[in-house]
Amino acid sequence: MKVIETKRLTLIGCDKQILEAAIEGNGQLGKLLVVTVPDHWTEFGIGAFQYSLKQLESNQEDDGWLTYFPIHKQQNILIGSGGYKGRPSADGTVEIGYEIAIAYRNNGFATEMTKALVAHAFEDEKVVTVIAHTLAEYNASCKVLSKCGFANVQQLSDPDDGLIWKWELNRIDWQQMEMI
Repeated sequence: MKVIETKRLTLIGCDKQILEAAIEGNGQLGKLLVVTVPDHWTEFGIGAFQYSLKQLESNQEDDGWLTYFPIHKQQNILIGSGGYKGRPSADGTVEIGYEIAIAYRNNGFATEMTKALVAHAFEDEKVVTVIAHTLAEYNASCKVLSKCGFANVQQLSDPDDGLIWKWELNRIDWQQMEMI
């Protein structure tokens, strides 16, 4: 199990056992992680966890490149989910996503988690670019990505979500931000 630490969060990388517990339900997940798992902690739902489990079962190289659960250290409570869509592509691109439970929004947790996921991705020398997607409208997620140094680079048409924006942060820009 991979763990990423930030000031206020512990991001727990989900292995097969953790993903199966998340799919089974909050009670199982809470027992396994020894944390409080509130109702409505995820809007992504179990479909995202089923996707990660399937990816992990088909390729162990995806270990560490899928779902992470952010635990609020002070309260020992699960407050969302996030992570990567898979290991870096051949051209060095990795995609991130994240969500924070409604009760914990507007407190900087999404930004803290995103910065940690980006830093973790760039620890791998193969990663050249980190990308993310949002709906094609200015919203809280756009604000998070902007704070983390991402640039809105493209508008795309998604078959499920309609118009979306592609956001990008390359290694050189990230390194320059880290020096400031």
